[in-house]
Amino acid sequence: MIENFDPGSPCLDMPEEYGPHLQPLIAAARAGEPLEPVMTSIVRALGFDSFIFAMASDPLPDHESRIYAWTTLPAAWVAQYDKNAYMEVDPRVTMSSTRTRPLIWDAASINGDDRVRTFLSHAAQFGIRSGVTVSFSDARHPRFGASFNSSISPVGPERYRMILGLLGDLMLVTAGFHDIFLAGYILRGFPPSLRGMPLSPREKQCLQLAARGMTSADIGIKLGIAERTANFHFGNILTKLDALNRHEAIAKGMKRGIIQMDY
Repeated sequence: MIENFDPGSPCLDMPEEYGPHLQPLIAAARAGEPLEPVMTSIVRALGFDSFIFAMASDPLPDHESRIYAWTTLPAAWVAQYDKNAYMEVDPRVTMSSTRTRPLIWDAASINGDDRVRTFLSHAAQFGIRSGVTVSFSDARHPRFGASFNSSISPVGPERYRMILGLLGDLMLVTAGFHDIFLAGYILRGFPPSLRGMPLSPREKQCLQLAARGMTSADIGIKLGIAERTANFHFGNILTKLDALNRHEAIAKGMKRGIIQMDY
C-alpha cells in the first residue's frame, strides 16, 4: 500500500553537510514553496528526468507492505504502480533489495517474465527506461531509497561512465533527503489519537478476510467496495494495531481475538 507524504519542513540544523544539490530544495521547503519543480531541476542537472523517494515498513517490501513515497512523477503513475502491484516485479526494487551499492539499471538489458515486461513497457510511457536506484536501511527504517529515472535506453558506454562519476552525489542526495525531510515521518504519520483505538466493524471485516488469504482486490469484491477503499481501511488497521505490515496486523489480530478462524 503506497501512501504519499508531504516532506514538510527540514528537520536538521546543518543541512549543508549534505552537499550543494539539496540546498535549493531546503530553501524551497523553508519558504513553503512546492518542492516538485525544484527537485525536477536538481535531477535534470544531474542528468536524469524524474525522482522518487520511498520508505518501506519491511526490509524486503512487497505489495502488502506499507510504503511512503514522494515523487516528481505524475500521480497517475503512482496510482497505476500501486494498483498493479508493480512493487513485486519492479527491477529497481527486486535487484536492489539486498545491496547497499547503487544499482545502475537499463531496461534494454533486463530479462524477465510477462509481468516484468509489462512493468517495463508501462514505465517507459512515463519516461522510466533506465536510471540509478540507491537503497539503504537504518535502525528505525527497514528500507528506504531513491530512484533517479531517465528516458535514455539503451545506456551507452559514455553515459555509463558519466553515471559512475555521479554515484557519490546520488547517494548523498538520497541520504540527505531521508535525514532532512523523512527521519521522523513515520512517527509523525501515526496519529497518537488512533493508536490503540478499537477497529471499526468494516476494519474487522477487512482484517478477517485478509487472514483468509484475500488481497485488497478480493476484499473489495467481497465487500462491494473499491480496492483503494480496502487499502484505506488497512492503513487505519496498521495504525491502530501499531503494525508494520499486513502480516503483523493479522498476527496481532489473532493474538487479541479480533480475528476468529474457522477450523
